[in-house]
Amino acid sequence: MSKIVAVANQKGGVGKTTTAINLSACLAHLGKKTLLIDLDPQGNSSTGLGIDKKNTELSVYDVIINDTAIRDAAIDTVQPGLRLCPSSMNLAGAEVELVSQISRESRLSDALKEVRDEYDYIFIDCPPSLGLLTLNALTAANTVLVPIQCEYFALEGLSQLMETVRIVQKRLNKDLEVEGVVLTMFDSRTNLSVEVAEEVRKHFTNRVYQTLIPRNVKLSEAPSYGLPIVLYDINSKGAAAYIELAKEFIAVSER
Repeated sequence: MSKIVAVANQKGGVGKTTTAINLSACLAHLGKKTLLIDLDPQGNSSTGLGIDKKNTELSVYDVIINDTAIRDAAIDTVQPGLRLCPSSMNLAGAEVELVSQISRESRLSDALKEVRDEYDYIFIDCPPSLGLLTLNALTAANTVLVPIQCEYFALEGLSQLMETVRIVQKRLNKDLEVEGVVLTMFDSRTNLSVEVAEEVRKHFTNRVYQTLIPRNVKLSEAPSYGLPIVLYDINSKGAAAYIELAKEFIAVSER
């Protein structure tokens, strides 16, 4: 049975989508069958994998609003072993539409039940907010992975996310756990990055991944070509970091 991981942080610009794309792609690169669900209305995970949202026949919107089977909405990506359930522009209005739905927080969870035996890992790229879409992700997930950028105000707003996780644990998904924290945009040349990394490790203790994701030009360029970093430039520092993170993720998951 697959492990379902929500990649979440309501603070924008923290490397959330970059991590969702590249961690899932690197796991597929290492031989794991992986599904990425683009639950962010901005659809950056979809475009970052070369998918034109305007031309997709079905999307995650159809899954959570129209009861479309997730198997029908998932499509192959450029990375062998990685499938994507794409976002669509309609997803922007899904928060409002979900309000009147029965079991509105568990629509995605119910949909995923039919494919849990088909993948090793399922990742959900959450929107940068704590609305009904993110609640659907947290209700469906086994764990939540939190990317944090190594910059000033890194921990700002995280208490709100952790409180949301606690509410979900209490009322919707008692088995939800914090997978861990991934430190992104690390620049070893600056004292700030080192200090922020130390602060985050102090705050989250043993839940912080040892692998640091560096600031890397290739990581920034890859989405514009619709490629994960392992296909865009496997020899880059960004690719090396995400492959290392994927190996660490597997080791932690399979303990």
